[in-house]
Order: sequence, then structure tokens, then C-alpha cells
Amino acid sequence: MDLRTYLSAERGRLVRLAGAVGAHASDVSAWANQRRPVPITLCWAIERATAGAVTRKDLRPGDWHLIWPDLCAAMQLRDSSAS
Repeated sequence: MDLRTYLSAERGRLVRLAGAVGAHASDVSAWANQRRPVPITLCWAIERATAGAVTRKDLRPGDWHLIWPDLCAAMQLRDSSAS
């Protein structure tokens, strides 16, 4: 799920998420509206704070595989065990 969708699903989520990851609400808003990319250093915190509803892959769709190659391996294992 993208960050914008997650935040719009419940009133107050933006402020709560900002507090949970130690960011300003204005920064979270900018990330959700794709005015600025989510800093790599906060992607894991956002994934944890959203209980996996917004993943690192969702937050960095263009370069997640370069930043977290372990996710590629995990996805390949999951896909091969499902077939």
C-alpha cells in the first residue's frame, strides 16, 4: 500500500506516524504526496510503525532492490515455495 493511501484511511494517522518515526508531519506529508522521497534511513521505521501495511518496497519503488537486496532473496524464496 502506498503511504498516501495508508495515511488517508484514518484521521490522525499522519501525525501519529510522524511521531512514531521521529519526523515532522510536514515531511511525512511531502513523502506521501511524492514531493520528496522517503529517506532510506526511515523506511524500516515506517514499515514497522505501519505493521507492514506500507513496506520499504512501497516507499522506494524505484530503488528498493538496490538498497535492500535481502528483500529480493526473501521474495524469491517466498515465490518458489508458493508454487
